[in-house]
Amino acid sequence: MPLTTRAAPSNSLRAVWFGLVVTTLWAAGATYVLVFHDEVLARFVARQAAMQAAYEARIAELQTSLDRTNTQRAVDRDGLESRLSALAERQAGLERRQAAIADLTGEAPPNATDSIATGSLPEPPPAALELRGAEGALGRRSARDLGTRLAGLERDLDRFGEAQSRGLGRLAARAGRGAERLRGLVARTGLDPHRFDRPAPGLGGPLVPVSGDPFALALAQAQRARGDEARLRRIAADLPLRRPILGEFSLSSGFGTRLDPFTRGLALHTGLDLKAEFGEPARATAPGRVTAAETAGGYGNMVEIDHGHGLVTRYAHLARLSVTPGQWVRAGDVVGRVGSTGRSTGSHLHYETRIDGEPVDPQRFLRVGADLDAWQFNAP
Repeated sequence: MPLTTRAAPSNSLRAVWFGLVVTTLWAAGATYVLVFHDEVLARFVARQAAMQAAYEARIAELQTSLDRTNTQRAVDRDGLESRLSALAERQAGLERRQAAIADLTGEAPPNATDSIATGSLPEPPPAALELRGAEGALGRRSARDLGTRLAGLERDLDRFGEAQSRGLGRLAARAGRGAERLRGLVARTGLDPHRFDRPAPGLGGPLVPVSGDPFALALAQAQRARGDEARLRRIAADLPLRRPILGEFSLSSGFGTRLDPFTRGLALHTGLDLKAEFGEPARATAPGRVTAAETAGGYGNMVEIDHGHGLVTRYAHLARLSVTPGQWVRAGDVVGRVGSTGRSTGSHLHYETRIDGEPVDPQRFLRVGADLDAWQFNAP
């Protein structure tokens, strides 16, 4: 019994102490809240404000980064569009240059499937097709992809421009060589090529020098070389370079001093005697106008043709005349038939070439004609 009596007060005491502690803590907390309420609230508000400021700073930083990215993209896009515009303008310029070269050569501009031949027009790059598709792709591709694509187009145009310049240079060089060769051939006939120089009718205007653009200068040089070559070709076409007889013949007497077949004394033979079958066609050796078609003393039946620039040819001892005075004939036209009229010992054609009224050796012209035919046949 005594033991039981002492335990009960101990439990009660603990309960009292527990209650006292709880009450004390509650009172302390309540007192703290009451005493420090404003400070706690201020700290809480300060923390919330700091958190908000941090969030706002982060948002501002992100917005700045986004703006910077968008600005850079806009700059990149503007740069790509500028490059694209420059490429389109450059492509148009190359196409104009291509058209100028085509006008110079008389060739049609090749399409993309044409091959590049030496001295002919270069093959255009596929840049035009690429440029047409690139503008719509600006919004669908990354700047890096588009930059790579445009760089490829720039390289294509670079190569094409270089090919144009090389092709133009080859054209000018070929024309220059052709003009020089023709000039030499004309000179071999004993004629000065400048003899045929004369201003073309209907030309004039103010003098406007060619610009300093390298391509424009190269084009002008090529045009001049081609013009010289074409002019000399026209000159050569008007010279008596063709054979007066196309069939079989032999040279029975050349130009110069010989024993006259009738007097057996020395005499000047003013042409070539071409032995041929009776009735063989005698042909004009160059285009010109018939100035005589008649019987002319020792010449017998004779045709004389004026080729201009002081050049005249004669065809003598003809059995029959095939042209009339004033008639225009082309090279190769039949002017008569081989015979033996006039001062002649047999069927043959007496053929003369005269410059400014003076007889010259027709062999000069016939040899040049043969060389010209061989050169043109072997020309690429």
